[in-house]
Amino acid sequence: MRYCAIPLLICLAACEAQAPVAQEEVQRVPLSQGASSLATAEPSPDVSNAIWTVADDGKAIRFGDDGAPPLLTLGCDVTTAPPELIIIRHAKAYPGQSALFPIIGNGVNSRFKVDAVLGETGDGSKWHWEARLPADDPQLEVFSGTRDIIATLPGRGTLEIGGGRIAGEFLDWCRSAGQPASEQTLIEEDGGEDTGETSGED
Repeated sequence: MRYCAIPLLICLAACEAQAPVAQEEVQRVPLSQGASSLATAEPSPDVSNAIWTVADDGKAIRFGDDGAPPLLTLGCDVTTAPPELIIIRHAKAYPGQSALFPIIGNGVNSRFKVDAVLGETGDGSKWHWEARLPADDPQLEVFSGTRDIIATLPGRGTLEIGGGRIAGEFLDWCRSAGQPASEQTLIEEDGGEDTGETSGED
């Protein structure tokens, strides 16, 4: 059986001569990471009876079941120049967290960067996800039409919002700094106001 020893040694030497796998090519994932993500993920809320309602002060609209804590809020800060639209996703958040919040609708695919923000939001929680953008930001066109809107926050589920006019009208109101559309004034060719009076000859 000695004649088998030499080929065996040659095979072992060939295996040892192979180049080692580079460390950067190996991706190590802690065993607890996958389990933790699954444990903290939440299912999509039931929105079968959810509707848009207007806040008492008229400066925000809220999406959710009537009389229940909201799931999504669109607010407007008219004190800034230009006005800011505030997007709030009412879902569990922790200090220091950030995420991308994709919203699709009206032919637009937007991705909003949201941060965990501390503040009372009317849903009984202290932390929520929030983004603030100038009201004229093109990404906000996702709210401008009357089609369905799909908003997905990773780990916090998807909101399927039926089409309607409320979100688009609120966006227009915010962009106008909360002012109603001004009425057109008839101006005479000489630059004076048209008062409807005519001068008679003496």
